Amino acid sequence: MRRILLLAPLLLLTVGCGVVQSSDEEATDAAREVARRAGELLHGQRPRTAEEVGRSASGIDGVEVLRVTGASTHDGDGIDVVVRTSGTAYNGWFDVEEVTVSRCFTVRVSPRTEWGEEPRDVDCPDGLPMTFPPPPEPPPLPYEELRTKLPRVSEDGRVDEAEVRRVLASLDLHPEIRTEVEADGGRVGVLLSVEGNGFDAQDCLLAHVEPGGTDVWVPSRIQRMPGEGGCSIGNALDPQPSPH
Repeated sequence: MRRILLLAPLLLLTVGCGVVQSSDEEATDAAREVARRAGELLHGQRPRTAEEVGRSASGIDGVEVLRVTGASTHDGDGIDVVVRTSGTAYNGWFDVEEVTVSRCFTVRVSPRTEWGEEPRDVDCPDGLPMTFPPPPEPPPLPYEELRTKLPRVSEDGRVDEAEVRRVLASLDLHPEIRTEVEADGGRVGVLLSVEGNGFDAQDCLLAHVEPGGTDVWVPSRIQRMPGEGGCSIGNALDPQPSPH
């Protein structure tokens, strides 16, 4: 009996140390889970530069970006992002003790990576977290100018396509703004658009000039998504109904 009593403190100490170690591992797993979720948020098929990926990663809650390698997601092996995350666990053997760790992981961003892919543990690089400039704003589309300058034609009048083109030429548009004009059945459609990335909603402005009516509008976001045809000259000539 005496031997059992003597061994009891040693057993408690041994088990206690095991719990502390387990808490550290659990906190590391929690930090790894943050990095894994970051990888899911960065996952996608859209081509992106290293700066775009780094900027996106730095905006994820609980993530610090320490290193970005690679040129673009679609070149070679893609882009590797070293992120630092934190995780917390509790040691409840003797008292409620919070254990927090900070760990670094490499998240690969490439069209060939799998959804939810496990990040790799790495040593944290020296230095402060990286910062990234905000993305350039697309040129604004001249809604008010176009609405003001486009001709109004009476119901018994005729739309002059050349006049519509002269109006567009007078707007001094940004070089990145693409214009398209098409006449059909006595009406003229106008499309002003900025090249999209093929995944997000595109910026565009439509106009429709016909006897008795001139309209200028921005299609709904749903219609401006890739494949929806909202940013097309066809939608300017024959407007799609608004989604409900």
